[in-house]
Amino acid sequence: GLVASTAPAELSAPAASAVAGDLVPRLAEQIGQGKATVVLKSDGSAFGTALETSLRGWGYTVTTEPESKDPKAIKLAYVLASVDGQILARLSTGTIEIGRVYAATATGAQPASPISLMTRN
Repeated sequence: GLVASTAPAELSAPAASAVAGDLVPRLAEQIGQGKATVVLKSDGSAFGTALETSLRGWGYTVTTEPESKDPKAIKLAYVLASVDGQILARLSTGTIEIGRVYAATATGAQPASPISLMTRN
């Protein structure tokens, strides 16, 4: 199973939106744009809300119900952590993990590392 989703409470809404807006297209490259129902394990944080909005914007159906009726549903969890003034973000499904470090700015967040992609069989 996936880990519980967590994001720091101090993450601002603009930073959360910037991070979600950067990671969701990378996720879409791996799972296909808008081709699946995403079961989101959200923690109710600003990032969880921003991620759900971004996923819907990319055409995904999003549910927070752990038992989706769609047999091809993709379970998605996230972990964000603040480390030395930067934000480490990771999206996880049963088969892939996408991660990146971001630098918080006055207006949001900017990528501070390349995308890291890990696939599992």
